[in-house]
Amino acid sequence: MEASELLPVIAVLALVTVEFGGHGLLKFITTEDGKLTPLRERFFRAGHAHAGVLLILSLVYFLYLPRAGFSSGIAWLFGILLLVGVLAQSGGFFLHLAFGTEGQTSAGTRLTRVGALLIAAALIALAVGLIQRL
Repeated sequence: MEASELLPVIAVLALVTVEFGGHGLLKFITTEDGKLTPLRERFFRAGHAHAGVLLILSLVYFLYLPRAGFSSGIAWLFGILLLVGVLAQSGGFFLHLAFGTEGQTSAGTRLTRVGALLIAAALIALAVGLIQRL
């Protein structure tokens, strides 16, 4: 099985968790007993939005991955790198929401930055692979 066959399935299933998160966010901001502090609401929204958008990006990525001409192992490496980056970047927002303090760096904000670097590395690798195939 190729990376571009299995990894999109994982991304689509992960989108279901984003949908559930949207339901949770709606509950928090529309009910009296579910109020979030402004900081927590901002980080919940950021984590939720990043997860959704980046998972959709990953679906496009997996359409182009076979066109880059990578070996199977390299395609798996970059595909997994992308999904780990998506989880790290969006998950970092939720980690900061749970344990962070306003105006201070936390493990969550560091994880978000690491996720961004992993996503960037996977995107650059795909771009290089596609350029080499021109």
